[in-house]
Amino acid sequence: MKPLLYTFRRCPFAIRARLAIKASGVEVDTQEVSLRAKPKELLECSPKGTVPVLRFADGRVLEQSLDIMQWALSQNDPEHWLADDPEVVAESMSLIKHNDESFKPKLDLYKYAVRFPQYSEAYYREQAEPFLADLNARLSNDSYLLAGRYTLADMAIFPFIRQFCNVNPDWFYASKYQHLIRWLDGLIGSALFHRVMQKQD
Repeated sequence: MKPLLYTFRRCPFAIRARLAIKASGVEVDTQEVSLRAKPKELLECSPKGTVPVLRFADGRVLEQSLDIMQWALSQNDPEHWLADDPEVVAESMSLIKHNDESFKPKLDLYKYAVRFPQYSEAYYREQAEPFLADLNARLSNDSYLLAGRYTLADMAIFPFIRQFCNVNPDWFYASKYQHLIRWLDGLIGSALFHRVMQKQD
């Protein structure tokens, strides 16, 4: 039996897991989850109830998107997203950690600003901008965040920048982050992204 991936189409954590799985060519079954009616099988294998979750036939479970990405790429990594250089690996993991632990909470405040009326949407956006500025600076000299090619960092961070852009696309595309915009548009327009975003029942 193939592993089963519980996923939700628009979730950035699930998107990055699907990107790695699709790029690796590893075959998995996929189940789209309704966040309002989570299947009991998902909750039984992963009580946290969030996606993505990868369940193996032998009962093993991967509950973190980054673990799923690294598992898939460890099976097959034709695009060489996993770097060999220890310095690149360390920098990649540092960027991803910043994205997940610092940028994502600020993104959530910006996206759901109406739920947090203590400050304005613009204020929450400004709190997130230093990360955008850092990525934009990296992309000013290259088309990729690290190593002169797409790596785990690009693919793990990209879905969150897309989500940030979607909060207010007019502001984002008029912003000073033109290198970041070019990078984002390239990934959004990629065949890989279109494949992983196909709608399922």
